[in-house]
Amino acid sequence: MGQYIDKGSAGFESVLKSQFVDKTGVIELLNESIDTEARFVCVSRPRRFGKSVNANMIYSYYNRKADGKKLFKGMEITKSPDYERYLNKFPTIYIDLNDFAQIDRKTVVKEFQKIVIDDLRDSYPELQETSDLKNALLEIHKTTNDSFVLIIDEWDSLIRDVDKEVQEEYLQLLRSLFKGNNSKNVFALVYMTGILPILKYETQSALNNFREYSIISPGKTDKYYGFTPDEVKAICEKNDLDFELMKHAYDGYVIGGEKSMFNPTSVMLCLTYRDYQNRWGRSASYATVERYIKIDTDNVKSKIIKMLEGESVKISVSSFRNDMKHIIDSDDVLTLLVHLGYLSYDPVFCRVRIPNTEVAEEFKNALKRCGWGGVSLALAKSDDLLDATITGNKKFIAEAFDSYHDEAASLFKYNDENALACTITIAYYAAKSQYEIFREFASGKGFADMVFLPLKQSPYPAIVVELKYDKSAQGAIAQIKNKQYHLKLRGLSNQVVLLGINFNKKSKKHEVELEIV
Repeated sequence: MGQYIDKGSAGFESVLKSQFVDKTGVIELLNESIDTEARFVCVSRPRRFGKSVNANMIYSYYNRKADGKKLFKGMEITKSPDYERYLNKFPTIYIDLNDFAQIDRKTVVKEFQKIVIDDLRDSYPELQETSDLKNALLEIHKTTNDSFVLIIDEWDSLIRDVDKEVQEEYLQLLRSLFKGNNSKNVFALVYMTGILPILKYETQSALNNFREYSIISPGKTDKYYGFTPDEVKAICEKNDLDFELMKHAYDGYVIGGEKSMFNPTSVMLCLTYRDYQNRWGRSASYATVERYIKIDTDNVKSKIIKMLEGESVKISVSSFRNDMKHIIDSDDVLTLLVHLGYLSYDPVFCRVRIPNTEVAEEFKNALKRCGWGGVSLALAKSDDLLDATITGNKKFIAEAFDSYHDEAASLFKYNDENALACTITIAYYAAKSQYEIFREFASGKGFADMVFLPLKQSPYPAIVVELKYDKSAQGAIAQIKNKQYHLKLRGLSNQVVLLGINFNKKSKKHEVELEIV
């Protein structure tokens, strides 16, 4: 066995030893493409969405050294009429391009071809000397009539954020491999995964014979990358975990027709650590967000602030060139953040939003360092502000809002209680990891302006907030008590913080009253 061709099923077997979620239905979709015009397939998703797990699974299904009947027994794919027709029937090459990431970019294309050709020669000793991978595969096909399944995991790892010359050399290799009639003879199926879809030149894909399935346009692949609510419920029931806490932390992605998808890596890490913390930093960095939100700053800033408040914003994804170096405007920035998994995109309404508290924390980490004036200051202080509220430090709360006022006034037309509520949502951004936050919450004899309802297992008390504009903070507390907004929450929390905030238009100061009951 070579290093890349028909090397068995060790990768997939290791996955099966953990709590495997059956995604083998995607193999049926691939089988429909074999030896057809649709045989060239590219699936792009963010990191942590199961691309490599599925690539190992697909490799174990097609390659000739794996025992597919044993591996796939009882799984979804066995119900397909073509299940045995293609099972372990192809010479299959599996290349994870992350393995080549350390090679000098100036020589990586040549080194890549040499390494794969040398590996092919182990399985086909009669292969003549050549430095061209396409010629090597053509020679094998002519002498053996073998047609290959080729799997390239993280196809774009060699060209993300690199010089144009390197991109073009790599893309030229891919064109030589996959375009032309000879390619159809050599390959029964090509399956590539990546974070980004295939690069565009103007509006044309650099490899326009590929069928692309991205997080923005996933087609029938929507449910196979990420976990559905039913899959996560089953995991939670089996492992005595709380589904609602899992949902709060890791749900929120819309992928095609699937309106509620979970980040699968975070879910599986939750099984290991038995908590619902942010796992994003293990495979990504908030520096990525910080870098790109500085492009087209004013438009990006206004849209992100709306999303920090919990709203969604409309974008156009059509101009994005699938290239991290050609980011021009706010639509490009937000589209890139969708592909990277920082935002969720609704294809029906063409709107994006921050999907869950895990990603919300990454935005907080990025934005508090990015130099956005009062917004950055408010986010940087949000943990301290929450602590001050729980401990009853009225002076700190008032001063925190005063320091944020000028920025808030320019952002929210700071002239009514609704604008004040928007300000508070951002100022208490850190609370998202411990609370469900509601605006206009039905409670007592009316609707409280804001309610912070602690999540299960949270040690924090509930918080009821009443907002006033040019009135009085004492009056806000009196309204909470008179209308009994807090009584409904006593069964959900041992303590309730009553927080009244008034903005005095003349002094431009915030008055704060607070009681803990």
